[in-house]
Amino acid sequence: MYDAAPAGTGTPLRTTPDESSTSRTAPARRKPVRSPWNRRNPYPATILTNTVLSGPGSAKEVRHLEISLGDSGITYEPGDGIGITPVNDPALVDLLLERLGAAGDEIIADRKGTYSLRESLATRYEIGCPSKYLAKAVAERTGHEQLTRLIEAGDAQALDTWLRGRDVLDLLNIDPTLTFAPEELLEELSPLAHREYSISSSPTVHAGTVHITMATVRYVADDRERGGVCSTHFADRCAPGDTVNVFITPNKTFRLPDDEAPAIMIGPGTGIAPFCGFLHHRAATGSTGSNWLFFGDQHRDTDYLYADEIDRFVTDGLLDRLDLAFSRDQDHKVYVQDRMRENGADLFAWLEKGAHVYVCGDAATMAGDVDAALHEIVAQHGGVDSDGARDYVDALRAAGRYARDVY
Repeated sequence: MYDAAPAGTGTPLRTTPDESSTSRTAPARRKPVRSPWNRRNPYPATILTNTVLSGPGSAKEVRHLEISLGDSGITYEPGDGIGITPVNDPALVDLLLERLGAAGDEIIADRKGTYSLRESLATRYEIGCPSKYLAKAVAERTGHEQLTRLIEAGDAQALDTWLRGRDVLDLLNIDPTLTFAPEELLEELSPLAHREYSISSSPTVHAGTVHITMATVRYVADDRERGGVCSTHFADRCAPGDTVNVFITPNKTFRLPDDEAPAIMIGPGTGIAPFCGFLHHRAATGSTGSNWLFFGDQHRDTDYLYADEIDRFVTDGLLDRLDLAFSRDQDHKVYVQDRMRENGADLFAWLEKGAHVYVCGDAATMAGDVDAALHEIVAQHGGVDSDGARDYVDALRAAGRYARDVY
C-alpha cells in the first residue's frame, strides 16, 4: 500500500501523473431526466456487492454496498443521497406477535389496502422506533409515572431522549398486563420511513450503480440485541442478488464546485462517502481544481476506510493534500478539527483562493467541532475578531462555498 505523508504534516502531496495515470478527459455533460421512481414508487434494485470495509478488531462494522440501477433510468449527481426502504427485524416482529397473542396471519385493513399482521409489522410500520402517539397511549393506559410526566410536560426533546434506544416492545412491556388489539396498536404506530445515505460513487465512473458506505448500528439493552433498522437489515439479511427498494434524494446544496475551484473535504468515519464520489468524478471529468481531504477515525489499521482508493488518488496526483486523524493511535486523541487547526494558515489561504468547504458526517459533535475550528482559523489567520470570523463564514455559506451533509 502506498504510504501517504504522515498525518498532520500539511505537506503538499500532488505528484505529476505519468502516462499510465487515470485519464481526466472531460466527457460530455448529460441533461438530467426526471425519474418515475420516488419515495412513493421506489425502484426494486439488485444488490451487487455487500462487503465489510472495517478491519478485524475494529469497534465498528462499516460496509460497502453496490446496488444496480438496472434499466430504471435513474440518474444522480455527486453529493446526492439514496433513500432505502428497510424491512424490520423478523425477530422483533415475532416477539411483538407473541406479546399481542397473535399468529401473524390476521388480516388488517387500512386505507392503503389489506395486509397480514406479520407483513404490516415487517414492512409497513415503525416498530424499532416507537411513536409519540404510542407513548401517549401507553402513558394513558398504564399511568407510568416518568412517561406520564414527560407527556404532560409537552417537552418533545425530553420525550425523544427517553424513547431513544427503546422499541415498541419496550413500551408494551412497561406493564405486563397492558393489552392492545392488533388494530389498536397499528393505529398508534408511525409508517415505516425510508433511511437516507450519502452516495459514495460517481455516475460517470460507476455507471448504472450506486455505492453506499453504511455503518451497522448494534447494541444490547434489557438483555436483547438491538440494531439500526436499515443497517442490520443489510448486514444480516441481504446478500448479492437480493433486491431493495430505493430512490434518489437530490441534495442540490451539496454539489461539486466549478472544475477549476479548489475543494476542501472534511469527512471522518462514514462521512468519507460523498467525497469518494467527488474525487472519482473530478478525476473522470478532467477537473483542474485542487483537492484537500481530511479523514479520521479510531485506528488506522482497522478504520482507514477506502485506504487503497485514497492512497491511489494521492499517487495519481488528484489529491493535493491529505490529512489523517486516527484518534486512538496515540495517548492523546486527535480529530479532524485538530488537523484543521494545525494547518490553519494553509487552509485560510485556500479559502482566500476561492476554495469550497464540504463537511459530512456526525451532526451531534463532529459538525459543531469542525465549524468551531473553521471560525477559529478564520479569526486567527484572517486577522479578525469572532464577529468578523462569523461574518466571513456566513459569507462562505451564502455563496454556496460552505456546505454540510450531516446526520
